[in-house]
Amino acid sequence: MRFGLFVPQGWRHDLVGIDPKDQWATMKGLAQHADAGPWESIWVYDHFHTVPAPTDQATHEAWSLMSAFGAVTERVRLGQMCTSMGYRNPAYLAKVAATADIISGGRIEMGIGAGWYEHEWRAYGYGFPSGPERLKMLDEGVQIMKQAWETGSATLDGKHYQVDGAIVEPRPLQEGGIPLWIAGGGEKVTLKIAAKYARYTNFDGTLEGFTRKSELLKGHCETVGTDFDAIVRSANYNVAIGSNQAEVEQRMQDAKARLLPHVGEKKAEGSLGAVRGLPACGTPDQIIENLTKLKEAGMTYAILNFAEAAYDRSGIEMFEREVIPALA
Repeated sequence: MRFGLFVPQGWRHDLVGIDPKDQWATMKGLAQHADAGPWESIWVYDHFHTVPAPTDQATHEAWSLMSAFGAVTERVRLGQMCTSMGYRNPAYLAKVAATADIISGGRIEMGIGAGWYEHEWRAYGYGFPSGPERLKMLDEGVQIMKQAWETGSATLDGKHYQVDGAIVEPRPLQEGGIPLWIAGGGEKVTLKIAAKYARYTNFDGTLEGFTRKSELLKGHCETVGTDFDAIVRSANYNVAIGSNQAEVEQRMQDAKARLLPHVGEKKAEGSLGAVRGLPACGTPDQIIENLTKLKEAGMTYAILNFAEAAYDRSGIEMFEREVIPALA
């Protein structure tokens, strides 16, 4: 199993209390920690407004961070989970990603999806197209990016995007272009797009959900004539780790306390539902047991978010010391 680490960028209120002038140093320090450790990759989210509610707290932009991380690390792969196709013209995005790939020496991953956060779509003036329309945008945009990276230019007269000889030179350093992660588990459309274009997928990380999505992806691969076994299947996990249950619970309560002044009791408590009882919540032995079952189901790339990462690395270090060696 391979492991990626989310670097806090503020989206989850995970830089609260850190002065803006110190936030880059915090992010850079964690990126370099991962670079020197057992992590294959580091990740950020492509969002502009915080969750679980939009507030005035920091949210740093994903692709600016890609280039910055590329310049201050040497080994780890660099990804976003996931870029929203509707936020940037795909030819422009192909150009940005190619430049970041060159800065990093060929280490960029392209996590891409249809986007879902209506509040920030509308706030930034993008409107909010229907789900089917956003998925059509995703399909067209991926075609443009693949063409640009493989040939150095892109032409497409689509419904949503029209490009005519858009030059993307220099191309990414990676042969064949930047690896595409198609993120999302939409069963009829998103997984079919993944079957057509993805080297990686990212969807439901529970054992039941992962198994179902995998079977559906396999069916789409058979339909479109691609190799299911060639697609790496990944999932994201929010981690609360401790040597005993009291320590695990304390990590969750600390995360809730950071959220509480900004989003209120209901949303702060609700956020724990994305952690408690899920595969990366528990003692090292419990997490190993959970992830082993997922590995047996075909989940071979786990991307981890530690809510306390900007303030306390002990959970990351415990995971590095006790979980990764058992599964890597």
